[in-house]
Amino acid sequence: MSWTLNIDHIAGILDGSAEIEPGLNAVRAENWQGKSSFIMAVEAAMGTKTPLTENASSGEVVLETGSEEISVSFAERNGAVTRQGTPYLESEYDRTCAELYAFLDESNPIRRAVRNEENLEELLTKPLDLENIDNQIAELKAERNAVESELAQAKSAAKELVSAEEELTRLEDELASLEDEREGLSEPDTNDVGRDDLSDARTERETLRSQIDRIESSIGRIEGKLDEQRAERDELELPAEESPETDVQELQERLQQTRTDIELLRSVYTANKRVLDENRLELLADVDRGILDDAFDCWVCGGTTDEEAVEHSLELLQYRITELQDDAAELEERVRTVEQARTERRKAQRRAKTLDSEIESLETKLADRRDTLEQKRESLESTEGRIEELQESVTETEDRVTELESEIKYTKSKISDTEDRIETLENRADQRSTLEDERESLSEEIAQLRSRREEMKAKTREAFSESISDIIDRFDTSYESARLTSAFDLVVARDGREVSLEALSEGEVVLLGLVAALAGYEAYDVDERVPVILVDSLGGLTDKNLHLLVEYLRERSERVVCTAYPEQSSFDGSEIDPTSWTVVSDESVRIEP
Repeated sequence: MSWTLNIDHIAGILDGSAEIEPGLNAVRAENWQGKSSFIMAVEAAMGTKTPLTENASSGEVVLETGSEEISVSFAERNGAVTRQGTPYLESEYDRTCAELYAFLDESNPIRRAVRNEENLEELLTKPLDLENIDNQIAELKAERNAVESELAQAKSAAKELVSAEEELTRLEDELASLEDEREGLSEPDTNDVGRDDLSDARTERETLRSQIDRIESSIGRIEGKLDEQRAERDELELPAEESPETDVQELQERLQQTRTDIELLRSVYTANKRVLDENRLELLADVDRGILDDAFDCWVCGGTTDEEAVEHSLELLQYRITELQDDAAELEERVRTVEQARTERRKAQRRAKTLDSEIESLETKLADRRDTLEQKRESLESTEGRIEELQESVTETEDRVTELESEIKYTKSKISDTEDRIETLENRADQRSTLEDERESLSEEIAQLRSRREEMKAKTREAFSESISDIIDRFDTSYESARLTSAFDLVVARDGREVSLEALSEGEVVLLGLVAALAGYEAYDVDERVPVILVDSLGGLTDKNLHLLVEYLRERSERVVCTAYPEQSSFDGSEIDPTSWTVVSDESVRIEP
């Protein structure tokens, strides 16, 4: 299904729209006609960038997918761009995966890191930092502990079941013996009320005695449990209230701004340092070659300066970057500390609330049991007095018959109780297999989470190896192999020897950056999260290699959007013509601030 993208003051596009079809979409135009800006507009709709047009106060991008409409607007406030609306990628995890592994423009962090020969571990494992693996493990452990507690009860029930079944057999034998004895006795001539009353009274007495025993046992258990709960409640300490000045959101915003500042200053430092290192000052200024030093006009302020002064400024800039990195580390620690304190307090509060509720419930239950016990004891005393009165009115034979009938009733009652108990124990014991499977499943999940980081590292390196092998087979590269070391350093080999990236062509370095990003794309199943791959700034590739690359990417995503120049040959897909757009490079356009 086609997508429609409407753009209003996004990057270099003041007004424009285009259809994005399934498959390949190539934005073909000369420089300054909106190719890269269109890529940024797609990223804005996805939620990874806020590319408001310079000097514009507001802008908007609307993506119509056929099943929904995504509207994201931007506004400039106090020198910062704010975003409103829900982008296509709502979760931070999905946006991080997209920014690192699917949106492959020139600002892609992995492409940039490869160009600068930097270590790739932090970028290729960044999604793992968002998974909160330690918290997941803690939650699974708590769930497993609960399952193990239930499993222990089920195993105890299985053991208790044997003795209960033996008790049932004994009671059934006892009942048969009592009934045989009852049958052997001659029936009394009269079935007076006194004998029946005595039998009922004796049955009632035995029942009351059994009930009193159970209630006393229950009271003992409740008192023990109540003592444990009260002791735990007394020992439970609630962490101190957080300082009202502590605002996690503010700390996180400051942390994000500091990281952005670091990245910005790094870009400035890297670009200027490279100009000096490669002795290419003439690219930016007219150089007056002197006997001792070369003088030139500063490309920033326009004043006359020399290389030593610029290097001094870069040293100050590097020192500022270090200061900001220290600030970021301090903010990260403060965020972790505040969040941990909040978590601990909420956990303690929840436990305190649970304990208070359980203590209150146990106290109520204990009071009820004691009242019931007192009532049963009074009933027993009354029943025993009644039995003494009734015994005087029956004959010896009748007394024995009465006793037998009472014992038979009581034994049948005990058999019924035991059968109910056996059924309860059987149901609980039958849960063992299910609980053991659940415990095993939770243990496997915990083990998988504990090893996930190393597994994802291995999976990423394997994906890189497979992709680079495929790339080398398809493209005519000067290197015969490349790999990611266990420390995630990129190593390239040519003619059996390791070579620096400086020895490679621009196009070959571009391919390495793309393959490194695509390793993350495969490892984290980004195709299931992000519906499009974006590619820009591939000027180092030949026309043939560009087509090969596009076909390679089209095999991995439902939609691919790339940029191309007019002189490059046509692609097998949809082409986006930006001639109808209004862009900032149009001479007639004036942007109102």
